[in-house]
Amino acid sequence: MSTRRADFSGSWYPADPADCEREIKRFLQEGDGGVSQVGNFRGGIVPHAGWFYSGSIACNVIHALSKGTAPDVMAVFGMHLNAKSDAYVMAGGAWETPFGEVQIHENLAEKLLQRFDFQVETPRSYTPDNTIELQLPFVKYFFPQTKLLPIGVPPIKRSLEIGRAVVQIAADLDLTLQVIGSTDLTHYGRNYGFTSRGSGKEAVEWVKETNDSQIIAAMLAMDPEKVLREALANQNACCAGAAATTIAAVKNLGATRALNTTYATSYDKSPGDSFVGYVGMVFE
Repeated sequence: MSTRRADFSGSWYPADPADCEREIKRFLQEGDGGVSQVGNFRGGIVPHAGWFYSGSIACNVIHALSKGTAPDVMAVFGMHLNAKSDAYVMAGGAWETPFGEVQIHENLAEKLLQRFDFQVETPRSYTPDNTIELQLPFVKYFFPQTKLLPIGVPPIKRSLEIGRAVVQIAADLDLTLQVIGSTDLTHYGRNYGFTSRGSGKEAVEWVKETNDSQIIAAMLAMDPEKVLREALANQNACCAGAAATTIAAVKNLGATRALNTTYATSYDKSPGDSFVGYVGMVFE
């Protein structure tokens, strides 16, 4: 089997499995606000910065998903794409993690390719992208037998159809499914070319209390079209397509409620004029 290498291990997260496991156990001690005790979740939204900054949030969301029966397939939506981008899918092989390979569910990918046009990635020909990869050690650790469907979705309504179709095709194949959407929130400061509120404490508070809060509200309302509009208008989600597509998918899976597990920013750990917002969310 051809395997895609883990491009970000050893830098954005540990390459050694023992080190990865120590980090995961530390993240779990930090907790998920008690949401893992609530119910059987259909999916979640996670951030994708280096584990130092947002690993705890992502880990606890994926751990909360593991409280139910492990699904046959985990669909992970991500990639830094714009409205003119194609959709992407890795349709075969496996993806390396420190805990071993995660196999692609090739049958589900094949059926999806019959319905939509994608740029097809392979283990040897792909665009390196942190949004999906940083979730995979958590997926492999908490769901060791679950297969993967990694999909890059641009922030357009067509992506919502892809999310709904993944759910339908999985059901047609008698597969159980959970979904994850990978996005960070506002990228603020000179490093990101976004300084509309100046710098310092007032800028940080505006990002937290206004800009990020607005898109979090759209996510909690489970309104995928509003998520897309909000991100386009206010630059408060770098992968709005992934978040919106996840919401469309979980609604097709029967989810009716969203729960916010954690909100944080990179400023909390490394104060500076440039910083990024992160949210964790689960859907039941």
